[in-house]
Amino acid sequence: MSLNVLVLGNGGREHTLVWKLSQSATVNKVYVAPGNGGTATMGSAKVENVANLTPDPSNFDALQKFAVENQIGLVVPGPEQPLVDGITSVFTKVGIPVFGPSAKAAQLEGSKIFSKNFMQRHSIPTARYFSSDSYQDALKHIDSVDYSVVIKADGVAAGKGVLIPTSKEEAHDALKTIMVEKQFGDAGDSVVIEEFLEGEEISILTISDGYSHFNLPAAQDHKRVGENDTGLNTGGMGAYAPAPVATNALMTKIDHEIIKPSIDGLRRDRLPFVGVLFTGLIITKDGPKVLEYNVRFGDPETQTVLPLLTDDTDLAQVFLAAAEHRLDSVEIKVKDNYFATTVVLAAGGYPEAYHKGDEVTISKGQLPENTFVFHAGTAVNGDQKLVSNGGRVIAASAVAPTLREAVDRAYEAVDCIQFNNRHFRRDIAHRAFKELESRAKVAITYADSGVSVDAGNLLVQKIKDNVKSTKRPGADSDIGGFGGVFDLKAAGYDTDDTLLVAATDGVGTKLIIAQETNIHDTVGIDLVAMNVNDLVVQGAEPLLFLDYFATGALDIKIASDFVSGVVDGCKQSGCALVGGETSEMPGMYPPGHYDTNGTAVGAVKKSDILPKINEMTAGNVLLGLASDGVHSNGFSLVRKVIKHAGLSWDEPCPWDSTKTLGEGILVPTRIYVKQLLPSINEKLLLGLAHITGGGLVENIPRAIPSNLQAQVDMNSWEVPEVMKWFGKAGNIPVDDILRTLNMGIGMVLIVKKENVSRVKELLKEANETVYEIGSLVEKPEGAPGCIVQNATNLY
Repeated sequence: MSLNVLVLGNGGREHTLVWKLSQSATVNKVYVAPGNGGTATMGSAKVENVANLTPDPSNFDALQKFAVENQIGLVVPGPEQPLVDGITSVFTKVGIPVFGPSAKAAQLEGSKIFSKNFMQRHSIPTARYFSSDSYQDALKHIDSVDYSVVIKADGVAAGKGVLIPTSKEEAHDALKTIMVEKQFGDAGDSVVIEEFLEGEEISILTISDGYSHFNLPAAQDHKRVGENDTGLNTGGMGAYAPAPVATNALMTKIDHEIIKPSIDGLRRDRLPFVGVLFTGLIITKDGPKVLEYNVRFGDPETQTVLPLLTDDTDLAQVFLAAAEHRLDSVEIKVKDNYFATTVVLAAGGYPEAYHKGDEVTISKGQLPENTFVFHAGTAVNGDQKLVSNGGRVIAASAVAPTLREAVDRAYEAVDCIQFNNRHFRRDIAHRAFKELESRAKVAITYADSGVSVDAGNLLVQKIKDNVKSTKRPGADSDIGGFGGVFDLKAAGYDTDDTLLVAATDGVGTKLIIAQETNIHDTVGIDLVAMNVNDLVVQGAEPLLFLDYFATGALDIKIASDFVSGVVDGCKQSGCALVGGETSEMPGMYPPGHYDTNGTAVGAVKKSDILPKINEMTAGNVLLGLASDGVHSNGFSLVRKVIKHAGLSWDEPCPWDSTKTLGEGILVPTRIYVKQLLPSINEKLLLGLAHITGGGLVENIPRAIPSNLQAQVDMNSWEVPEVMKWFGKAGNIPVDDILRTLNMGIGMVLIVKKENVSRVKELLKEANETVYEIGSLVEKPEGAPGCIVQNATNLY
C-alpha cells in the first residue's frame, strides 16, 4: 500500500502528527497545509508543505481539488475550527477518508451548551450548569447560586473562552467580558455557567471509529504561564504522561463511566464519532467528572503522548482504519513503563503582545537520546532562516523509563534551542513529583489496593450458621478452612460400586439483571440448580457443592444475599455446601458487578448410571416436568426483547401483575433432584434431559440413541404466559424460541410405557406437575433428533 496523506494545520500538534505519520512504511507522501518551519525543515522527502492552502472555509474547495489531484488517501485535520465548519464532508463526498468527526459531532467542542446537554442526556458525570443567551438571565443565575462558578463562552474561542472568577464581583465582570464586550466574538453570544470543581485535572485522547475506541495514556498539562501555576492562562506551557494520578483503577473507571458512554452516546444520537475525542477531566472527591470535550488532538498533549507509541504502531493505518470504521483491525501499542515530558518555549511577552521574526537555532547534534523538537510558531523566512512566528514557538519532548529522567532530558533539549527573549516554565511535572513523593511516604496496605480481608472474614462469620443448615450425612458443612471433606461411606455408598459425577456451571447474563435490580438471593438458587440438575440426569445423587463469587469490591450484603440463595438451593437438592471461594479483585469488575460459578459432586452406582441408551426403543414415553419460568438460559435474548419493549425492571411484570418485571424474570431455576430420586432408585427411568440452552429440540437428542427421534406435542401442556409474552414482544420466530427457551418444560423423562403410571404416582407424591408430552419413534435417515409438533400457533 502506498498512501498519500494530507494534514491540515500549522501548529505543534500538526508537526507531531506529521512526524509520526511519516514513519509509516505504508505512507508515500505527507502534505501539510499550510505547515510550519518544523514541517518545512524535517529533511524528509516524504513531507511537503502546501503553504498557499489554509484550512478555512474560503479554501475548502481548493483543498478538495488539491486532494483529488494528488490522489490523497487520508485527510487528518488538526485544528477544531475546520471540523466545526464541516471540512470532513468536503472530502468524504469525493470519496476521501477523513480522520475527524462530522460537523454535527464536532459540536461537542463547537458548542459548550451542546456538550453539556449531551452529558446530561447520557448520564455522564460533569459539573452542575446553567446555559443562556440572555445576559440578564445569566446575571440572575450567578446571583442565585451559593457556589463558585466557571463561565464559558458557548462557541469556539481558541481554548481561551473560559474564565474562573473568585468572587461574585469578578463573575459579573467575566460575564460582561464575554456577553457584552464580546472579547471572544460570536463565541460569547451564549454562555455556560458551571459549578467550579476542585481536584487534579487530566486529559485523555481517545481514538475512535464510532464503535470501538482506544485510550492513549492520560496527560496533565500546565495552562498558566508562570511557575507554580501562576499568571495568565495559555494554550499550554508543557505536559507529561502518563500522569501518576491516573492509576490503572482510575483509568478503568473513567473508561467505563465516561469514555465508553460518550462514544456510545454519540452513536445513539446518530453522530458516530470518528477521530480523536479529547476529554478534559477533573478528579474530584466524588470521582472523575468531565470538564470539556475537544474533537481533535490537544496541544501540547500530542507532543507528549505520540512519542509513547511504539515504533511498530503505524499511525497512518490506525487513522485510516478509524475513518473506515474498523479500528479493531489494527494494533495500537504504547511503550510499557515509559514516561514522556514536553516543555514549551514561548516568545517574550506571551500570552500578551510578543515579537515575531526572531531567529531560532537548534543544536541538533547536542540533543540527548530520545528527545524530540516539535515546532509550533515557526516559519522559514526569505533568507531560509528559521524564525519565530507565534506565541508558543517550539517544544522539546523526551521519553525515558522514569518521569524524572523524562523531565531532565526535556530540559537538556531545551538548552539546545535558542532564540531572543525565549521563556519557559522550569517546573513541568511539579504536581506529579508531589504526588509521587506523597505516595512514597504512605504505607500501602492490602486494603489500600481495594481488597478487604476483614470484610471477607466478616462475610464468612455472617454466613456460617446459614451454611451449616445444609449439613448431611458425610459432610459437616463447616466453612472457613482450606477445603471440603466428604465421607462416601457415611452417606451410605459402597465405594467399590460407586462412581463420582461432577458438574460445573455458572448463571450467565441473568446476573446482569440481578445486579441492575439489586435482587441477589435468587441467582444463588440458579447456580445450584444448573449444576445439580446436570448431575441427576446421570442418575447421580448430589452430595456436595462449592461456590465461587468474584467481585471488584466486596459488598457484604450482596455477597451474603447471594450465598443465602446458594444455601436454599443446596437444601432443595439435599447436598451440603462444603466450601467455596470469595475473590475480591479490584479493577477486574466494574463497580457493583460480580460473577459466579459453582461445582457440584454426586454419586451413582455403576449399574444405575443414566441414560440407558441400549434399553431405549421406539414407543418409550416422554414425560415433561413443568418449569418455573425462563430458568437460566437465553437471557441475552431476554434482555434484548425487554430493551426492545422499552420496559424497566421496576415496572409491573406483563405476565404476572403481582410482581415487578425484575422479580418476574428472576424467578429461579427449578431444582428437580428430590422429586426424581425415588424414580431413579426404583430403576424406573431410561434417561433424563435437562432443558437448558438449546431448548427441547437440542437437549432431548443428547439423552437418546442416534437411531431414535423424539416427537413432542406442544398441545400436551399449556405454554406459560411468560414464554408467550417474550415471543410476541420480540416477534421471535418459532424455530428460534424453541431453540432458546424451555417453553414450560424444565426436565424431560424417558420412560418405558409399563412404568409411566408408577413414575407419575411418585412425582405427584412429590407435588410435581407432570405432562405426557410425546414419545420416541424410529428416526428417518437425515432427520433431526427431535420434532416439535403443533408449535405454529405458539403465541
